[in-house]
Amino acid sequence: MSTANNNEKIGSVRIATDVVPLIAALASQDVEGVTPLQDKKNLSLKINLRRLTRGIKVDIKGKTCSVDMAIGILYGYQVPEICPKVQNSVKTAIETMTGLEVSDVNVRIASVSMS
Repeated sequence: MSTANNNEKIGSVRIATDVVPLIAALASQDVEGVTPLQDKKNLSLKINLRRLTRGIKVDIKGKTCSVDMAIGILYGYQVPEICPKVQNSVKTAIETMTGLEVSDVNVRIASVSMS
């Protein structure tokens, strides 16, 4: 019995259109001082994941994508310090997980939270 080499094509891989915005949302949450743009209601996980991607638009053309996203920040954190961290986190996560090249990550501060 032979095993397939890593270079052999054995099928296709497709990424659902809602996966890349979710990766961006989760990566932004890894940055200290960033808060999700979602209601605080206790809803199902699926609905919460959809709300997590609110304010995120991803444009994919071929193997390149651009991301426009709105984030919330905690009061007291400095926008000029948080935004580059968010941009780097989102770019790295998308490129690592999908193989897409991220051309730009545009961040808009949409809310400030006290908690």
